[in-house]
Amino acid sequence: MNNSAFTLKRAIVLLLIVVMSLSMVSCDKLPFGDIFGDNKEPEQGECLHEMTLDGKCLDCGKIFINTVKDFINFETVSGSALPDGTITTELYYVKATVKKIVNRQTGEMVIEDDTGSIKVKALYTEDSESYGNMEEKPDEYDEVFLHCILEKVSGTWQIKTAFIVSFEAVEAPIKTITIAEALELCGEPGNLTTERYYIRGTVKSVTNPAYGAMVIADETGEIPVYNTASKDGTVGYENMEDKPVKGDEVLLYCTLQNHNGTKEIKSAWLIEFTHKDVEIDLNDYTQMTIADAREAEKGELVKVSGVVAQITFANGYKPSGVILVDGTSSIYVYDGDIAGQVEIGNTIEVAAEKAYWILDSEISNAQKFGYNGANQLDNAVLLSNDKGNTAFDKTWIEETTIKEIMDTPATEDITNKIFKVNALVNKVDGNNFVNYYFNDIDGVTGSYTYTQCNGGDFGWLDEFDGKICTVYIVAINAKSSASGCIWRFLPIKVIDDGYTFNTDKAAEYAVKYHGMGQILTKYIADPETQLITSVSSKLLGFENATLSYSSSNDDIVYFYTSEGKTVMHCKDNGTATVTITGSYGGIEYSDVIEVTVLDPEKIDSITVAEAITAAVDSTVTVRGIVGPSVVNKSGFYLFGEDGSVISVLVNDLTQFAGLEIGNEVILTGMRERYVKYDSATYAGQTCIVNAEIIANLYGKNEYSTDKFVTDKTVEELRNTLDQTVDYSTTVFVVEAIVNYVETPYYTSLSLMSTTGSTTITLYCSGADQYSWLVDHAGETVTLELAACNWNDKNFWAFCALSAVTEDGEKIYNTLNFDNN
Repeated sequence: MNNSAFTLKRAIVLLLIVVMSLSMVSCDKLPFGDIFGDNKEPEQGECLHEMTLDGKCLDCGKIFINTVKDFINFETVSGSALPDGTITTELYYVKATVKKIVNRQTGEMVIEDDTGSIKVKALYTEDSESYGNMEEKPDEYDEVFLHCILEKVSGTWQIKTAFIVSFEAVEAPIKTITIAEALELCGEPGNLTTERYYIRGTVKSVTNPAYGAMVIADETGEIPVYNTASKDGTVGYENMEDKPVKGDEVLLYCTLQNHNGTKEIKSAWLIEFTHKDVEIDLNDYTQMTIADAREAEKGELVKVSGVVAQITFANGYKPSGVILVDGTSSIYVYDGDIAGQVEIGNTIEVAAEKAYWILDSEISNAQKFGYNGANQLDNAVLLSNDKGNTAFDKTWIEETTIKEIMDTPATEDITNKIFKVNALVNKVDGNNFVNYYFNDIDGVTGSYTYTQCNGGDFGWLDEFDGKICTVYIVAINAKSSASGCIWRFLPIKVIDDGYTFNTDKAAEYAVKYHGMGQILTKYIADPETQLITSVSSKLLGFENATLSYSSSNDDIVYFYTSEGKTVMHCKDNGTATVTITGSYGGIEYSDVIEVTVLDPEKIDSITVAEAITAAVDSTVTVRGIVGPSVVNKSGFYLFGEDGSVISVLVNDLTQFAGLEIGNEVILTGMRERYVKYDSATYAGQTCIVNAEIIANLYGKNEYSTDKFVTDKTVEELRNTLDQTVDYSTTVFVVEAIVNYVETPYYTSLSLMSTTGSTTITLYCSGADQYSWLVDHAGETVTLELAACNWNDKNFWAFCALSAVTEDGEKIYNTLNFDNN
């Protein structure tokens, strides 16, 4: 029905009602109430005047409304019984709340007040415009003032037609679900809801501020949030000016999903949040400089301020902490929530607890070498943030070298203290990861950047690859293994300032980086070592810096030069001062080293067999023959006269200087059962760690093979070696086919039985560590294999010591000797 027709019909209805004088109702017939503030609701018997069709009293002008209950009980109030189909000829006022919209075209709805609820079949404006065509119209929860025609249907009164006199919009109350209900709605794996739900909760953690991943909780449980955006979903979490953090209460409007078994909030729109300050008593915290905080006792509560110099990231690119700097020093603040709220250049103040961090699985190894852990602050609370962009103070920073940092013992607390160095940045691609190395200007000495994101968090270093730069760097921690502690780096700032090596320093460089490392402080035999006499560096841009050597006592140490070769000799027992002089471009530089020559018979030592049976964690001094290299570790195998063999790991790579397979040595170290985790149930690796060669007796000795096991096949090595039995001091001789595998992501080397039915694993990080064996891929060779298990595996892997090729040549594993 169009609007004009409806208006005409309404006019006719109203005209008929006016003509029917019997339709007039006295004010007291129904309990009308005054809707305007000037007139109170009349008492019973008051205002007994006649009322017009619009509800206004002809005498006093008051407008009265009915309750919903009046409509429901219309016959009782009106005093007459009426049949189904009766439609009132009068229009009555009612004020109520829209409970539910049934049809948004016709305006069919249910309204209610505190006396009951009633159905409205159709709703119009006073100009008879239908609900669906209204520009402004009431919705659920809005308060409406209606002029109504009633109809009796199946014994129940309802509003047949209602005309809007006015309405007041009311914000709909939010109906939330609990987290337990949300988890139930996530459904089975692969499910994603199309409907959005309201959920209230407290932020337990912000796991990734880049896109607002977080975990929220209520009294029924907790649920992860995949991402968070603004109220309308248009602004991502990272770009919000004001956003929730750990401890805040949030109201989210979100979809739910079960992603591969993980029930989570998929897309959360942040409707509102309430910031909840962490409750701490600042009187418990002592204000101090960062330098003082570094010296504070473990567990002490401190309050420091400084500039954010760098942000670290955990797995999944989640911010995990910041390097904080003031004018006195630097320290690491381990707190992902703080890291997610700040940017580099912000000046912040934090209250925190002093701590030292070591990876749980490395604690026992760290203790053995006196490493106390990374100097840092934990359990931190962000007190303020200026959100500025301030450069961190560099006036206090010490200039040093990567070599000097690497030579710093683990007992010295240098972690998270910034140093300024010149370093070669070197990007090395691995299998699904990238390592970034910071090496000294010799291009060799250095370590890698600590990453928990497979190197992806350091892509900003790519532009510096292959360049010597000015680098502000910290040793963020030390990797602590059974063989020692190695510093790992975190670059704070890298500057490509066009580094050019000053060739006036070439003589000094030649002495420090190439001359000094050749000569040991102790000898027990004549090393007969050929020394470097010329140093060149393409990286630094110079050629042929010369090195010469002299001794304060030629009866103890002397140098013999013949045919351009300089050889060092030791003669009598005693101590002599060796001077190493570098020369380049008319500039000389000298340094000295004290060399002591000892009588080998005065050094008490045990045999390799005795070292194998020595108590775990005991210090041993062992005499034996240097054998082939260990792979994927810095070390070698040491053989006894009876054929006993033990693996030896060195912490200081300079121990390889002048060392060759076949040398007889006396070394000291710790007898260790090397396992990755202290709780390991497998045999692990029997070895000597943190070894120091105290005497090299040299010589070209053949190591004994008397105890080698020669009656095993590849199949037996694969299937019969019990992991609870220690085979790590056993060498097997087997015949096998060299099996080389190369893919776009990795290379590997294994050994296949001559029948082709079984393979065994060679322990390595890549086939390049067995380059001497790769050349014989596909060939059948006879190998000496040392069983090994450095990583608590449930199978024995093997290290190839040597191989006899098809043409009868015996080749050795010289990996670590070649690298040093």
